[in-house]
Amino acid sequence: MEGMILAAGAGTRLGSITEELPKAMVQVGGKPLLEWVVESMARAGVTRIIINTHHHEASIRAFVQESGLSGVSFVLSPEVDGPYETGGGLLRAAPLFREKCPFLLHNVDVLSTIPLEGLVGRHVEADEGGGGRLMASVAVQRRDARRQLLFDDLGLMGWENRGSDRAPDGRVQVRDPVGEVCRRSFTGIHVVDPALFGLSDRRGSFSIITLYLDLAAAGWVINPIDVSDEEWFDIGTPERLEEARARFSY
Repeated sequence: MEGMILAAGAGTRLGSITEELPKAMVQVGGKPLLEWVVESMARAGVTRIIINTHHHEASIRAFVQESGLSGVSFVLSPEVDGPYETGGGLLRAAPLFREKCPFLLHNVDVLSTIPLEGLVGRHVEADEGGGGRLMASVAVQRRDARRQLLFDDLGLMGWENRGSDRAPDGRVQVRDPVGEVCRRSFTGIHVVDPALFGLSDRRGSFSIITLYLDLAAAGWVINPIDVSDEEWFDIGTPERLEEARARFSY
């Protein structure tokens, strides 16, 4: 199985911590964030990992070259004139994927106890009854976050922002809801069908949620997988970094 780690961001919200190194190489529990995610993917059965890079790319390249993880190979997807955000980075890396089966996609700044192999299994199970319309499954939680994804009986159908500094306030809805609408917070972890690559003409820098909403508007399915019972840390600020260091200290 293949996987991709989104690691091109500059990590500006971490302040001086990322002035001399990429966010991917910030240490938690004695090893960089990138290593935590790589090991988690390897436990789930991933044997080939694509990593997009931009900010301090040389540090990530050195990590890949020095990695002693048996059975896992790496491919870099440099974004020299980027970064292209999560959606743009994924589509730019599309030619690097070799397999036709679903792959794991993971933000580098996310640490959790979410079992990735379980996500893949639940995605495959949902796809068996999805009539070929399922393009991705996203791990979500019931958290009181300012940014929320909106799901109905058919899957993703919009988003809502209430006071986050990373997007304008408001609500986007790409179709009329079918059944009850629920709000869930995204974890930055997905299972994606590579057939998605042939469904979008977008280029440049954009969020993967924008891509997913394009697909949802066209009748494709983005499925939620609730992992609210698992611990989850988004290493976006110095405060969250210290929380993660206190939790993942082994």
